[in-house]
Amino acid sequence: MYKVIYLYILKCKDDTYYTGVTNNLEKRLKEHNLGISKESYTFSRRPVELMWHEAFTNFHLAFEWETRIKKWSKKKKEALINNDYDALIKLSKKNFRQQK
Repeated sequence: MYKVIYLYILKCKDDTYYTGVTNNLEKRLKEHNLGISKESYTFSRRPVELMWHEAFTNFHLAFEWETRIKKWSKKKKEALINNDYDALIKLSKKNFRQQK
């Protein structure tokens, strides 16, 4: 049996996005909305709403993607959330050209 880890994106009350990983998506979403830690990004931005998630069996890959997505622009995250892969590709190319 494989263990699963979830990569997820939450939309916060202030219209920002939070990206994280967890092995229990339902429990983690409740924790974000309850405000378990005053130091957490989402504490003052509650309530939060689950916008997107993906299950991984490779923990390293999930954490690698979390790190990548956290660096993405809001528009790029929204393209992923909306399954708009054409926009995701265009935004990736645009960002790549700007880095040169």
